[in-house]
Formats: sequence, C-alpha cells, structure tokens
Amino acid sequence: MHEVKVYDSFGNLKKVISVEKLIVRSKKQLEFPALFRKNKRTGRPPAKTPKTPAKAGTP
Repeated sequence: MHEVKVYDSFGNLKKVISVEKLIVRSKKQLEFPALFRKNKRTGRPPAKTPKTPAKAGTP
C-alpha cells in the first residue's frame, strides 16, 4: 500500500494520507462495512401510498 496524495481542483496539494492511516481505515472497514457505504440509507423507508383510491362521499 502507498501513501495517497489529495489535490484540489486547482492542482494544489491538500493533504497526504499516510500508510498507517490507510491501514487503520481498512481495518475499520472490515469490522464495520456499513460506515463506509456510499449510499447512506436512513432508518425508515418512505411511507407507501395505498394502491386503491379512497372512496368519495355520495353526491
């Protein structure tokens, strides 16, 4: 594994991530893969609407 250099949109060096930090991150990822999920899901899915329309009152 090699150190990672992070650049901004102008090409300036923002930070260098060391090999030790990458090893710690990979160990955390093995223990808790949900922490590194790209699509963060909320606790509950959105409420479903009923498929049958509600009956209107008599005219």
